[in-house]
Amino acid sequence: MDILYIRNLKVDAVVGIFSWEKRIRQPLHLDLEIAIDIRKAAATDDIQYALDYKTVSTRLTQFISQSEWHLIETLAEKIAVLLMEEFGVTWLRLKLSKPAALPAADSVGLMIERGDKNAPCLFME
Repeated sequence: MDILYIRNLKVDAVVGIFSWEKRIRQPLHLDLEIAIDIRKAAATDDIQYALDYKTVSTRLTQFISQSEWHLIETLAEKIAVLLMEEFGVTWLRLKLSKPAALPAADSVGLMIERGDKNAPCLFME
């Protein structure tokens, strides 16, 4: 299986449990890996057989920037569901970071993995 990845996608969002966090937008950084099979896209040189990373990035940026959550755990799960439902993704690994969360740390966050890495990506069928 092949992996499409997006590294360090930056999106500002309202996320946090403190009242001051609910009044500001904070930077979030995403690293995303999606299992796909690129052979048909490579053989045909046709975008219709590829997962368009620009479309994925645009949709994620729109969703995240318009959402408000208490926990990044909730946001990470919502992102996974969005990718699986809207793009037919069957496996993903997401790292969601909140770089401004702790003054003494470069970043805090979490990584989640969802789905079956060996299942065919639904958008390719």
